[in-house]
Amino acid sequence: MRGDRMANGDKRIVIAGAGSIGCYAGGCLALAGREVTLLARPRIEAALRQGGLRVSDLEGRDRTIRPEALVVTTDPATALPQADVILVTVKSGATQDMAALIRAHARPDAVVVSLQNGIDNADRLRAGLGRRTVLAGMVPFNVVQSPDGELPLRVHRASDGTVMVEDGDAGLIGLLGVEGFAVEAHGEMKAVLWGKLLMNLNNALVALSGLPLATELADRRWRLILAGQIDEALTAMKASGIEPARIAGLRPVLLPKVLRLPDWLFKLLARRMLTIDPQARSSMWDDLQRGRPTEIDDLQGAIQRLAETAGTSAPMVQRITALVRAAESERLGSPGLAPEQVVAPPAGRRST
Repeated sequence: MRGDRMANGDKRIVIAGAGSIGCYAGGCLALAGREVTLLARPRIEAALRQGGLRVSDLEGRDRTIRPEALVVTTDPATALPQADVILVTVKSGATQDMAALIRAHARPDAVVVSLQNGIDNADRLRAGLGRRTVLAGMVPFNVVQSPDGELPLRVHRASDGTVMVEDGDAGLIGLLGVEGFAVEAHGEMKAVLWGKLLMNLNNALVALSGLPLATELADRRWRLILAGQIDEALTAMKASGIEPARIAGLRPVLLPKVLRLPDWLFKLLARRMLTIDPQARSSMWDDLQRGRPTEIDDLQGAIQRLAETAGTSAPMVQRITALVRAAESERLGSPGLAPEQVVAPPAGRRST
């Protein structure tokens, strides 16, 4: 482990990709007095400059940062050169582009932390950044962003959990761990990321159904589909020698069994899993609503690739992948499918 490089509170933090997760993390850090720069897309930058940032969470915190108190830019050449820590929060498809920007503009000694979905984003960053320090991270909670045009821009943490960051710098956890954004170091991030991926297989079901996450998880018909995907994923992982970390306190092998319980028993035993804001949905749902590419290739796609390499089958994962790709191509938002349509969708155009 390196020395206590990050102990000082005056370290400059850049949020590289200030969307929902990035604005939430950056907002909490700024509210705690950290020096934060938000590197954002023009839509986010304009909203923040006009109305500021509202940061709320499941525990009832509701805080606002005035526009003049925010440092926000769309220019990587402005944001990155002074960074001591760069939190990468772009979607997986933009990882290589962000690595190129960091390589071009950031100091060689800046610590880069991937706070992204998927398994290998930290590896992609390392491949693009050479000998620079890159640490894997995992964000366990959902963040909901306010609709376009609502000011101030609001980012609401809709579930709980502690952010995990690869053990690599003694002072980094103290720098990043602030009120509303709990952070811990972890020595086995690959296991953590594979464990999170199992639950992230549900992102696509929320996107396809259009239902809030809590409503979807409370319906056994949807949980059976999730359980089927997780079974396929666990089979491929076992064949590949991968041991995912526990999820919500459960051994991964038990997760499909719990998901298949009757609704009343699931609600009784899985209270932690259902501790979610009633309106929370997945980022993949948000991507479909906004007509953007989803992370399906880095979630279900990672399981498909693993299964192909291991020689196992993943027909449910393949079905979900095909349905999300069809919804992406139509650019009409969530297709609002019923569970029966996901398991065996009828021929012809999707439902409305």
